[in-house]
Amino acid sequence: MSARNPGTKLDLQWVSKVRVNTQAVLKRAQQIQGMKTPKKQWQAAWLLKAVTCIDLTTLAGDDTPSNVQRLCLKAVQPIRYDLLKSIDMHDKGVTTAAVCVYPARVADAVKSLKAANSSLPVASVATGFPAGQTPLETRLQEVRLAVSDGATEIDIVINRTLAITGQWEALYDEICQFRSACGDAHMKTILAIGELGTFTNVYKASLVAMMAGSDFIKTSTGKETVNATYPVAIVMVRAIRDYYLSTGHKVGFKPAGGIRTAQESLLWLALIKEELGDDWLHPHLFRLGASSLLADIERQIYHHVTGQYAAYHELPMA
Repeated sequence: MSARNPGTKLDLQWVSKVRVNTQAVLKRAQQIQGMKTPKKQWQAAWLLKAVTCIDLTTLAGDDTPSNVQRLCLKAVQPIRYDLLKSIDMHDKGVTTAAVCVYPARVADAVKSLKAANSSLPVASVATGFPAGQTPLETRLQEVRLAVSDGATEIDIVINRTLAITGQWEALYDEICQFRSACGDAHMKTILAIGELGTFTNVYKASLVAMMAGSDFIKTSTGKETVNATYPVAIVMVRAIRDYYLSTGHKVGFKPAGGIRTAQESLLWLALIKEELGDDWLHPHLFRLGASSLLADIERQIYHHVTGQYAAYHELPMA
């Protein structure tokens, strides 16, 4: 992970001045979506870059120690060894960026990765995920328990009520307390953009989260009706850029929810390269929250190597 974002004092004057030009945002998003993506070996290279930025995730009610173990083994060897060998990438240490699970499954993930002799980070959602509608002390305790079980990254959810009603000081204070509870664990703050109403609210929530010391800001829980979209991403990365220009602190970005195809992952990488530059094209500043994306990327790599598309049963399950 990158150097921590220490946060700043809450600058309400900056927050209150924010206005987002919706039409300009939508036009820029359209440009990004219309970009041509690389082909052949260049596409394969960018797809492997996308793999190294994936937080391989399972957040289901039927998660068990066995499917968490399977997820961890897939994270350690995300692309079949013979396919990587064909493109001379078998010895380059290609893994996903992290595995992401519920707090109750953190110990299982840590144990599985240790058994696989891997130092891959374990990320845990917390703070009443996905709604964030539990008492503050309960949410703080959830963070502490996940960290004590071995999570080195915590994906917190904000209290959307505070953002929607403009209670920015209260939101800032809550996120500061979560940051404190995380200790040395890096904190990713989920804004749940589908429930914030306007682009202006998304930008303000992004700013407040970064001022409170978030190491990453993340679009969604994946459980809302609207998840990671390109227009919202542009608003959030512009907030990251403005915060960096103002404070000198780099904050990461994580789109999550509904990212399923290799083609989409290429567009997300293009968006980051265009808007934030090459410094952000690394797992310490860019993550893709996904569960089914890796399977499609592996199919595309298979096609690049063999000229044919694999059936899903021919590739190891994530």
